[in-house]
Order: sequence, then C-alpha cells, then structure tokens
Amino acid sequence: MKKLIVNSILMLALSFSFVSCRETADKAKDAAEQAGEAMEETGEDLKEMGEDMMEKTKEVGEDVKESAEDAADSVKEAGENALDKAKEAGEDVKDAAKDAANKVKDAVDGDSK
Repeated sequence: MKKLIVNSILMLALSFSFVSCRETADKAKDAAEQAGEAMEETGEDLKEMGEDMMEKTKEVGEDVKESAEDAADSVKEAGENALDKAKEAGEDVKDAAKDAANKVKDAVDGDSK
C-alpha cells in the first residue's frame, strides 16, 4: 500500500511539473512574440524618423539654395546700381570739364577782343 501511495504522489508531482513546464513554455513563446512585435514597431518608427529627417534635410537644402540665389541677385543688382552711379558720376565730371573748358575759352576769347 505504501508503494501505491508513493507512486501516486510521484505521478501527481510529475503531472504538475509537466503542466508547469508547458505553461512556462507558453509564457516564453508569448513573451518572444511580444518582443518581436515591439522590435518590428521600433523598426518601423525608426524608418519613419529617417524618412522625416531626409525630407527635412531636403527642405533645408532647398531653402539654402533659394537664399543663395537671392543673395546672388542682390549682389548683381548692387553691382549694376554701382556701375550706373559710376557712369553718372563720369558724365557729370565730363560735363563739368566741358563747362570749365568753355568758360576758359570764353575768358580767353573775351580778353583777346
């Protein structure tokens, strides 16, 4: 009878350990699936962040290009304005020199009469 009770207790203990191992294996499998899903979501988030960063970098590049073009246009316009002013100043000097020469000529002609 003792053997029967000992064997029954032993069988009962083995059945609990098998059930416990099965539950542990199921929990481990669930945890692995959750970890896989979390890694997949993280990968998708990183990919999205990378795409956003590339888009922002492209926008910044376009803004820099536009600013450089605007600056070049401003420099060109300033150069043209400076050239126009220099031409005007040159014409004014030329006109003043002619006027002075005419006055000197008139003065010389007036003295010789």
